[in-house]
Amino acid sequence: MDKIAIRINAADIVAVALQNLCKGTAVTLEAQDNAKEITVELAEDITQGHKFALRDIKKGEHIIKYGYPIGEATVDIKAGTHVHTHNIRTLLSDSGEYTYSEEAAKTAAQSWQEATRAFRENVPSVRVYKRQDGRVGSRNEIWIVPLVGCVNKISEKLALWANAQFCAGEPKPSIDGGVEGFFAWTHPYGCSQMGADKETTARVLADLVKHPNAGGVLVVSLGCEENNIPYFKQFLGEYDENRVKFLVTQDFSDEIAEGRKLLTELNAYASGFKREDAPLSSVVLGMKCGGSDGMSGITANALIGRVSDAMTAMNARVMLTEVPEMFGAEQMLMNRCVDKPTFEKTVNLINGFKGYYTAHHQVCYENPSPGNKAGGITTLEDKSLGCVQKGGKAPVAGVLKYGERIESAGLSLLEGPGNDIVSTTDMTAAGANIILFSTGRGTPLGAPVPTVKIATNRPLAEKKSLWIDFDASRILDEKSDDVRDALLSQICDIVSGRAQSKNEQNGYREIAIFKDGVTL
Repeated sequence: MDKIAIRINAADIVAVALQNLCKGTAVTLEAQDNAKEITVELAEDITQGHKFALRDIKKGEHIIKYGYPIGEATVDIKAGTHVHTHNIRTLLSDSGEYTYSEEAAKTAAQSWQEATRAFRENVPSVRVYKRQDGRVGSRNEIWIVPLVGCVNKISEKLALWANAQFCAGEPKPSIDGGVEGFFAWTHPYGCSQMGADKETTARVLADLVKHPNAGGVLVVSLGCEENNIPYFKQFLGEYDENRVKFLVTQDFSDEIAEGRKLLTELNAYASGFKREDAPLSSVVLGMKCGGSDGMSGITANALIGRVSDAMTAMNARVMLTEVPEMFGAEQMLMNRCVDKPTFEKTVNLINGFKGYYTAHHQVCYENPSPGNKAGGITTLEDKSLGCVQKGGKAPVAGVLKYGERIESAGLSLLEGPGNDIVSTTDMTAAGANIILFSTGRGTPLGAPVPTVKIATNRPLAEKKSLWIDFDASRILDEKSDDVRDALLSQICDIVSGRAQSKNEQNGYREIAIFKDGVTL
């Protein structure tokens, strides 16, 4: 690695260490745009991913990173010294005012179109399962969806039996077709909920039943729960009776035997699906980060942003969520909204989540976790500006409420929290066939769909090779286009069943539903 530090934007007054640096090191930052080459001698040791001042900074002055403020100095800061939680505070508050610029949106769209022209002309092919509703599946699995937590263990027991009976005990994707595994998506809800909270549970579970990665679905009910089958069907709508079966466990003396019978029928039905050629643009992509560090916005999130730009240029559907991790970077996204109504929906998305925090008597600007801070993330603005790099430069074409399924091509913002399990479930419910998940600290977590872990730094990629699918630190040493194309190739392999993501190999797949309401 030739570079030892980086100034991300020419306007920045801090740089980020790309490796552990010692006090007294002379760091030279190359010229870029209107910023001249600068050399700074470090006044103290700087850990990889952490920031240091490029010049003397006055108390109260805005700290600029990514070209935007990430906070203000709480004391005078000397050039070459560490810039972090001990000398910065957030600029965020519980409210904000936003403006829409049609000219800025047009300029951003033109820049994106010029940069991604090649992907509109050359769309890679993948092998997927084509469903009756026009969507495609990257997997052909049978999903068991309990309507209430009371039947979780029954659902798990049925999945275990079916995998042993039909998949030799080892679920895995196929390059040709057939059933690739049985999975139970357990959760603690479905009863003792009221109003919108109960509706949210039903809606998200209905989204999972409709998901194209499932060739067949067994819906398991206790029978007396609030989210009972008649209630649930209001959210499910029309369905194929060959594809979706229902089991009310209180109706049978031996519910396990009845469940096995229904799974045998579903296996026979779903076994008929074979993989077919389709453009990569037919695949729905979700994007997520968790356990961020100071490298996230430079390597992994920036790389995912380049993939996002490529896929949106192909006319694919791409989702960015984690609304609290847009706070402080929301104007950047708003400047790319395709029109005024989309801008207004984005404003409502941001303010709605801020209102959610204040309604629960919590501030909306204290987000970075201890792990984030240890990795070099200082304020929520710092995290957010790195987080939204995953959205690349594509126009913001849509805004989705929690529990809505994505329909329109392009980049959509999806309502949802930063919590890893909730947000990956959110994207799965919205229709994601595959999720790109960047991490600077490491996590084994996986959604029901392939969840590709992308490390921000090489030590993590090497240490946790059983968790990590792709090392994004390559972007510091190799041509960024080559690294992007390598990740796109890996996505094609996973989607087509030629490879498994690490979460699939490990069997780390689960769901969590966003709860906002009392429990009776």
